[in-house]
Amino acid sequence: MIEVKTAAYRRASFALALGSFIVFCNLYMFQPMLPLMAEKFNASALAINWLLAAGTLTLALTLVPWAIGSEMFGRRKVMMLSLFALPFAGMAMLLTDSLIMLTITRGIMGIALAGFAAVAVAYMAEEFSPKALMLAIGGYISANSLGGITGRLYGGFATEYWGWQMAVVGMAIASLVGALVVHRLLPEQKYFVPKKGQFHSHNRDVIGHLKQAKLWLAMLIGGINFALFVNLYTVMGFRLVEPPYSLSISFTSMIFLCYLSGTITAKLSGRWSQAYNPISGMVLGTTISAVGMWIAAYDSLYAMLIGLLCISSGAFFTHSLAYAWVSKNATTAKATATALYLMHYYVGGSLGGFYLVACWQYGNWHGVLAGAMVLYTLIYLLCWLLHRNTFNPFKEDKVAVIL
Repeated sequence: MIEVKTAAYRRASFALALGSFIVFCNLYMFQPMLPLMAEKFNASALAINWLLAAGTLTLALTLVPWAIGSEMFGRRKVMMLSLFALPFAGMAMLLTDSLIMLTITRGIMGIALAGFAAVAVAYMAEEFSPKALMLAIGGYISANSLGGITGRLYGGFATEYWGWQMAVVGMAIASLVGALVVHRLLPEQKYFVPKKGQFHSHNRDVIGHLKQAKLWLAMLIGGINFALFVNLYTVMGFRLVEPPYSLSISFTSMIFLCYLSGTITAKLSGRWSQAYNPISGMVLGTTISAVGMWIAAYDSLYAMLIGLLCISSGAFFTHSLAYAWVSKNATTAKATATALYLMHYYVGGSLGGFYLVACWQYGNWHGVLAGAMVLYTLIYLLCWLLHRNTFNPFKEDKVAVIL
């Protein structure tokens, strides 16, 4: 297996991180554009949110099919197909100037993105040693963060100065170059065993994972955590472009640099899980995120930036621990298990957008505070249930049925 501090580890971990970086650049490029696109298409905040939600929702809904395909045909083939499809999906956006059709093409982009996201961690779980796996997952999720930052900054600046069409062209070219690099560096699989002709078996795997409260509770935590994290940034973008701040799209997009704190804590999560209880880490991350939201309530740009730094730090810490928890505790069909986690994660992000944007639209930041605290409280409840279930295994089936 691939061990830490070897040439194979460096090549594989870099290739997977680069692929993750490309995926998240494409996924979130449109997020800082939303206020500008709302003005361009004369649409409400809720309506324009579909440009972000379409990609995350279709990504979520196709994760499991991609994972099932990888169980039959191999992780590496699925990941490479996904990455090489991105430039074509991106260029297809240039064929329309209609909001509805642009939303549909963003949905197609989400399907392409799902292939890599669905199976990358399963590839690591099969090819990496246990120690290398925990460290590689931290680096992989850090690349998620960096990709999200870069995509958003690029989207904000490129759209303001060159227009959204040229922003799409530039991202498509970068995606093609990145896919070629990943194809060259990522090692072939050695420990993968295909399961061809077992479609019903894969369905049983999905049902089996959902019946395990130890897995499903972590999936729900990840979904609600992401619903809060990504959409608190969305509403902050709308807040900053409106009076009394009236900031430009390019300047507003710089708030996503606060994601860098999440890059650091995602790395630290691997060390936490080796020394402490991962569930206590999820509680800690949730608390840091909630405190950040309240700090950002103050009408001060400095307070908002500090708040966003805390939100990013806590959310990525919780996400990394929950993600690794599912991968570690799934004893079979790991690709399906991690895909199910990500399905919950991105469905949460999609639906949470409409929830928090509605809170913003009808109650401004005070409405966001009230709505978000409901979700934070729910995460605490789920962490308590996960802890109780972990240390009382005979209650597992009962808890799964209740939820």
